[in-house]
Amino acid sequence: MLTPPPTPQSDPTRMMRLMWLASPTLPVGGYSYSEGLEPALAAAAQTGVRDEASVQAWLLNQLQLSWARSEAPLMLAALAAWRHSDLARLKALNDWCLQTRESAELRRQSEQMGRSLAAWLAQAQADGTWPQWPVAPAQAPSQALAPAPTWPVMFAAAAACAEASAEDTLMAFGFGWAEAQAQAAIKATPLGQTAGQRVLAALVAALPEAAHAALQVNDAQRQCFSPLLAIISAQHETQYTRIFRS
Repeated sequence: MLTPPPTPQSDPTRMMRLMWLASPTLPVGGYSYSEGLEPALAAAAQTGVRDEASVQAWLLNQLQLSWARSEAPLMLAALAAWRHSDLARLKALNDWCLQTRESAELRRQSEQMGRSLAAWLAQAQADGTWPQWPVAPAQAPSQALAPAPTWPVMFAAAAACAEASAEDTLMAFGFGWAEAQAQAAIKATPLGQTAGQRVLAALVAALPEAAHAALQVNDAQRQCFSPLLAIISAQHETQYTRIFRS
């Protein structure tokens, strides 16, 4: 029996590239950030985050209240802009990301990971291991998106080059975040590997609903408003001992 050719939605090469982008081995430094989880554990008396159940609840809230309302809709908007080579739109989205990071730590993370992904993408394209731009950009992203290309905007750039669908890109973007947070929980709580996998399973189960919510968010509805996360992230800068970057 002949195997039918893959459809655009089931193209294994595109899916593998999205798995590559979501992989913790991608050299962008995502493993070095806890996104507020480490200081939340340190301030357990105020946050209530101290064990597997409370870590899971904290991360589920972050997925629904922060990721689905801010990072994910921003990435989707950037994906469409890359496909149309709309540099003005990309610049506006990149600026919005920088301006709405609620602590210096969160802004530095987005800038550092964005720069690293831009450098990796340029090298991968030069080596022929990643597709070229669907529409050639007038400038390299690191030059066009000053002072730095942010992580959601650059993730969208890599996905646009891979010609991945918006839905698949969104799920890969979310899974990469979920896996990084589960790993942070294992290191910072500390949790065992099995407990960490239970946390990841809970995030994965909630991801489709969060992704669906993100798909409905327009520019006027996109928001970055997580006061406790912002306060905790800022406190991380002066935390006495820490294993994650602040």
